[in-house]
Amino acid sequence: MPYAYDDQNIFAKILRGEIPNKTVMETDHTLAFEDIQPQAPHHVLVIPKGAYVTADHFALEASDAEIVDFTRVVGQICRALGMQPGEGGVGYRTISNAGEDGVQEVPHYHLHILGGRPLGRMLQPAG
Repeated sequence: MPYAYDDQNIFAKILRGEIPNKTVMETDHTLAFEDIQPQAPHHVLVIPKGAYVTADHFALEASDAEIVDFTRVVGQICRALGMQPGEGGVGYRTISNAGEDGVQEVPHYHLHILGGRPLGRMLQPAG
């Protein structure tokens, strides 16, 4: 089974209320909170409340309601933080790591939203 979910991961514990977080936004299907090791002035993690491991797992198996809710929360957070480049705001970056090669540290799908400063190139050319 390619998407074996570990219900003892830190995000599962946050969702169960076992570990506190600084909630930015919460809906029926999504939780967004501040990263404990921010890499930019704005660094928010957005996670589905369902047991999904990676972005492709979420995209393939989440309900339409979960996918729409998650996507809307991302947009609402960007708006709230003034990170809408087309609306006079500043730019931002979204990142989701998947699997060992993608350096995924927590086996629960999550999207990083980073902004508030120039972020530089995401990847350097191989060398």
